[in-house]
Amino acid sequence: MNAVLRSSLEALAQRIAWIDWLGVARDLDAHGCAQLPGLLDPEECRALAALYDQRDGFRSRVVMARHGFGRGEYRYFDHPLPAPVALLRSCVYPHLAPIADRWNAAMGIATRHPDTHAGFIARCHEAGQTRPTPLLLRYDAGDYNCLHQDLYGEHVFPLQMAVLLSQPGRDFEGGEFVLTEQRPRMQSRAEVVPLRQGDAVVFAVHHRPVQGTRGVYRVNLRHGVSRIRSGRRHTLGVVFHDAL
Repeated sequence: MNAVLRSSLEALAQRIAWIDWLGVARDLDAHGCAQLPGLLDPEECRALAALYDQRDGFRSRVVMARHGFGRGEYRYFDHPLPAPVALLRSCVYPHLAPIADRWNAAMGIATRHPDTHAGFIARCHEAGQTRPTPLLLRYDAGDYNCLHQDLYGEHVFPLQMAVLLSQPGRDFEGGEFVLTEQRPRMQSRAEVVPLRQGDAVVFAVHHRPVQGTRGVYRVNLRHGVSRIRSGRRHTLGVVFHDAL
């Protein structure tokens, strides 16, 4: 690893350590999502977005319209993951694992998570979930991502993260991150998360606990991206579990 990359990774690790993780936990409990402003700097964003057109480094490409997922496309990284992506997984996970365990306890789910991401990935691999899931997404004008959940096997880490790599108002218009929450016997609630270049959003993958008048109940969540009105939008998706 060269000195420039090492310095960049050290700076990113420091940024992650400085995040107000107690505030993140409060936002996740209240809304099912939390913003991490300025997680990546502009140069890191441009470098990751530029990977999309490279020939190597990916295991598959998905054109959304072929599968009814929406419009646009994405590519799953292959092993070895780019160093910044691997670092995001390994350094963010330990801050989220206690939240995931607390949520599972509240919902009566027995699963608890290892302290380290390496430990959790070992659990995934033992169950046959060996394919890496971090991905780059690219949307052009008219593209969108239907509401969905990223469930890839038996072992699902309850939280995931998306990082906007493009600059709204300069690179594209539209394309808001949208989260919907389906509550029992109630109409669904929508949350639109405004992001700038380099901002991340952490959000529930599948469900989360909510305190009601009769105790804790489970709400179901889905996420997507609204229609891109012009330009091109790149996003990094960081899923913490691997796929079958």
